Amino acid sequence: MNIYVQQTIQIRMIKIESMTNSSVLQIGTLGSSRSMANLYNTGGFTEHAPELSHNILNAPYSKRPLLVPLQPPNV
Repeated sequence: MNIYVQQTIQIRMIKIESMTNSSVLQIGTLGSSRSMANLYNTGGFTEHAPELSHNILNAPYSKRPLLVPLQPPNV
């Protein structure tokens, strides 16, 4: 049986509070998906990362510093 889906999706704003490793954000339909997670040490790190300060973790979400530098959106 063949099923054909035609979609038109318009997203005016999307707010994502958090994404974690192996998270999937799906918009629209998907025929099939197999989970896969690969972990690579591309930086050649040999020690554990330092612990986060409790001040950062207990701060309101809007006041937390960016832990991952992000590029500004292209307007």
